[in-house]
Amino acid sequence: MSEKRMDIPITGMTCAACANRIEKGLSRMDGVQEVAVNFATEKAAVTVDSDTADLPAIRAKIQSLGYEVTERQVDLQLTGMTCAACSARIEKVLSRMPGVYHVNVNLALETGRVTYDPTALSVEQIVGKIEKIGYGASVKGGDTAPEEDPRKTEIRKKTRMFVLSAVLSLPLLWTMFAHFSFTSWMYVPALFMNPYFQWLLATPVQFWIGWTFYKGAFSALRNGSANMDVLVVLGTSAAYFYSVFLVLTGSDHGLYFETSAVLITLILLGKLFEARAKGHSSDAIKKLMGLQPTMAVIERDGVISEISISDVQVGDVLVIRPGASVPVDAEVLSGASAVDESMLTGESLPVEKVTGDLLYAATVNANGSLRVRAKNIGKDTMLSGIIRVVEEAQGSKAPIQRLADKISGVFVPVVVGIAIVTFLVWYFVVTPGDFAQALTSTIAVLVIACPCALGLATPTSIMAGSGRAAEHGILFKTAEAMEQTKSIDTIVFDKTGTITKGTPEVTDFHVLDPSKQDRMVALAAAAESDSEHPVARAITAFGVENAKQIPTVEEFESIPGHGIRCKIEGMEVLLGNQKLLERFDVLFDGGIADIASLENEGKTVMYMTVDGEHSGVIAVADTVKESSAQAVKELHALGMEVIMLTGDQERTAKSIAATVGIDRVIAGVLPDQKAQTIAQLQAEGKRVAMAGDGINDAPALAVADIGLAMGTGTAVAMEAADITLMHGDLLRVPDTLTMSRLTVRNIKQNLFWALAYNTIGIPIAAAGLLAPWVAGAAMAFSSVSVVLNALRLQRVKLRS
Repeated sequence: MSEKRMDIPITGMTCAACANRIEKGLSRMDGVQEVAVNFATEKAAVTVDSDTADLPAIRAKIQSLGYEVTERQVDLQLTGMTCAACSARIEKVLSRMPGVYHVNVNLALETGRVTYDPTALSVEQIVGKIEKIGYGASVKGGDTAPEEDPRKTEIRKKTRMFVLSAVLSLPLLWTMFAHFSFTSWMYVPALFMNPYFQWLLATPVQFWIGWTFYKGAFSALRNGSANMDVLVVLGTSAAYFYSVFLVLTGSDHGLYFETSAVLITLILLGKLFEARAKGHSSDAIKKLMGLQPTMAVIERDGVISEISISDVQVGDVLVIRPGASVPVDAEVLSGASAVDESMLTGESLPVEKVTGDLLYAATVNANGSLRVRAKNIGKDTMLSGIIRVVEEAQGSKAPIQRLADKISGVFVPVVVGIAIVTFLVWYFVVTPGDFAQALTSTIAVLVIACPCALGLATPTSIMAGSGRAAEHGILFKTAEAMEQTKSIDTIVFDKTGTITKGTPEVTDFHVLDPSKQDRMVALAAAAESDSEHPVARAITAFGVENAKQIPTVEEFESIPGHGIRCKIEGMEVLLGNQKLLERFDVLFDGGIADIASLENEGKTVMYMTVDGEHSGVIAVADTVKESSAQAVKELHALGMEVIMLTGDQERTAKSIAATVGIDRVIAGVLPDQKAQTIAQLQAEGKRVAMAGDGINDAPALAVADIGLAMGTGTAVAMEAADITLMHGDLLRVPDTLTMSRLTVRNIKQNLFWALAYNTIGIPIAAAGLLAPWVAGAAMAFSSVSVVLNALRLQRVKLRS
């Protein structure tokens, strides 16, 4: 069984009840494995069995529920196909592109029709993909026109409808204010007071501008549920048709045309503000997408030219000029430069790049010119991976959202029940026989009880929080991970590569004769230059950095378990452990260095002799990252217990733990035992986060309540983790906890205010203390305020 995940943009949702209805409808379909509809992003994340799922049926189901799928079709003229295998290949390749819903290629006519999501894909990308696999493609009927963001189109449409509704409603609002005693000075044209003129103004607002509410309500009721549209339609229709009845019967009672028209106008205004605010909540994704350049400078057959990034192939040689953005992930072939990687890691200082180093798409070359070879392109680049993780996190649901989903599922029927009771109490008890007063209170109840704010409370906070975190190199894979991180009370760190740098370095170089220090460093570097052992590489690197000239090795012999023996400029040099000295009967001069002290600090001690005379002692250690101690201090301030889990010997582990201030050390743990250790900590009642970077950490990362993978580590570790920290800096761990706590707090604030509006507003409306138009304004404000509160997360200050 092969799975495929699709993000389907959906229009027409008005509240959380709509999202729940779509989820239920799609989850019952054959081949659909998982559905998560996000009201804020207006997308459905659908995981299907690509072998059995009927994708057109999924779109048809969404439409049958009363909603529209944001999609476009493009007809292409294809060239280069020779048989059915060609057409099948084009269909297969295009169908795998994110954002493509359906592909149909006609071999006989050499045409293709592609149905796709315009928010995720452009016609140019589709054409480029076809050309990339060896066929020609062009849009039938001419060149492609620039495609506009559907969200902007929707906002412009909502703006036009609101302006028109406001123009038609203004005279009605004028007449309403004229009835108040404090506005007796207002001049009201006689035409405005004419019942038939008011009817004329209210009708297009009710049935043309407000048609979207009728359509949504009908679809909801037809499918056995109710949403915000039902409340709006019930409230405004009651006011409108009662007013029509009064006009036709010539009654002297006041009309309520202004109530229905002004309510629709205010609701449209709220929806317009909501759409604009929701657009801002996805700014993080837009920023990430906008980082990648559209063109690349390529070197082919000695000729340098500029091509579209879609034409770059793996293995192409590219030229990255000073100040230019890197178009794809690549390996440096020649040149040296400082590269700004802050968009990936959040680290403000440029990173020096030389031959053999890796570059990542959208990072910026600061000064030197680089020749590079393309390694990963398109959706395989690090940047695309980040965008994919953030999108999936924003499209997923946090556990806390289940509360909002449960409430919204029964909310509208309960409100309708309250509205009916309100009408009956007013008509038969409070003001017997006063239909107008009973109707006014009922309309106010229906209108103020909008569940929009409830539906927006969680997803907008998740979008804003995960987006802000991504800008600082913290990638939450799911909304659940973001929520659960705030409840962590124990942080477990792997030692090598997490607390330490993961590569040995020379920490001490003691010699018998200080005047020969430079000479001994050069000889040690030369002796180890032919060895691939990590300790040997550390000694060689130290020598290259500190010696003026490295001599040539004449003879070399590796002695397993002991060290090396070589001849350099006629001298015999031994470099290894104490067993090596014993093997060659070399006497150790204990005055060179305090060996016990070095070993107690967790350092590996190497002995060096020249022509049989003990000449020096070299101490090598995996040094602690500069930020580790500060990170542990900040975690303690956040109330965390910090534990080191390592396979290294206890003496070394405790030395490093003492250096950085870690509370507890669990040493000598084999790779396959790390996951068991995490499980034991969980059995003690701890909520455990595990931070690691190696393949051996992957099981523990998966078992932990929250797995944090260092972005400098292996792909296996990052796959197993819930959160990826793009930079190896441990200071990102307290930042992750802070971002999680702020986001969950923001969600709770939103849920509180969303529920408070209704808890307070419905009784006030039922008591007759709230005019319907005021209820409409309060309802609109509730949705906008929830979104604006969520957007505050985009201003959270994290370290740069």
